[in-house]
Amino acid sequence: MSQTSSRIRTILPTSSRTALGATVATGLLTALASAPERLGRLLRDRYPMVAVTGMTGVGKSQLVDRLSRRSTDDAVAEVGSAVMERRTRKGAKLHGFRFLVVPGDNAATRLSALDEVFHDEPVDGLIHVVANGYATPRRAGGTTGAASATREEQLAAELEDWTITSHRIASLAVRRNKPIWLIIAVTKTDLYPDAVDEAVRYYSPGSGTPFGDKVDALRALAGGAKLSIDVLPVSSQGGDRRSPFPDKRAGAMVDALADRLGQLSGHA
Repeated sequence: MSQTSSRIRTILPTSSRTALGATVATGLLTALASAPERLGRLLRDRYPMVAVTGMTGVGKSQLVDRLSRRSTDDAVAEVGSAVMERRTRKGAKLHGFRFLVVPGDNAATRLSALDEVFHDEPVDGLIHVVANGYATPRRAGGTTGAASATREEQLAAELEDWTITSHRIASLAVRRNKPIWLIIAVTKTDLYPDAVDEAVRYYSPGSGTPFGDKVDALRALAGGAKLSIDVLPVSSQGGDRRSPFPDKRAGAMVDALADRLGQLSGHA
């Protein structure tokens, strides 16, 4: 037995030694109980959760695959995914992002995924993907086979999808103690390389367009101080260097989106 232990036993009566032991044990238990919470906060700070929403066919999975530096599953690219997809982007200095890709098909799995990211485990930010009416037409239920839709029909479907999602975003912003952020990613810009600025304006708040008006309505519901909104053009693919939209330009857009994610998350 050490001399220090002997002194404690000599100086303190049995009842005091028992109380001291209980205090130490309680402190250890409290520290152990709070450890998962602290680790959870550290993980959220370094790898925030980002929901990726948007209607089917806009290219959510392809965009997130590009952000997370992985190849896109050809089957998912063709018919879309009916379940929540999870991706991780690992960056420098132990920072990155955890992406939750919400199914775009209007099915029960989509509603369940929306509940998860907005209520069960609220995300730290959102990327809502739109395609300027160039979403890939898909048959209901994700079945294979050709489908067709006009650009006007796709723009109308985007507005309908945004109405559902924006109400959930407003509800999340109101409940949170800190502001949340939203990036509207205008994708498939390789299909309209000369009209990218016009497309960005269409989705921007204050533009007076049908979509812009709905974004303004979201800001009014959520409160301007509770929600920050960015609108960024992006493309998951490009052509060779002689094409109107080379892959280098597409890569620069993805990098700009990743940089903005870092800024919004406090990584930059």
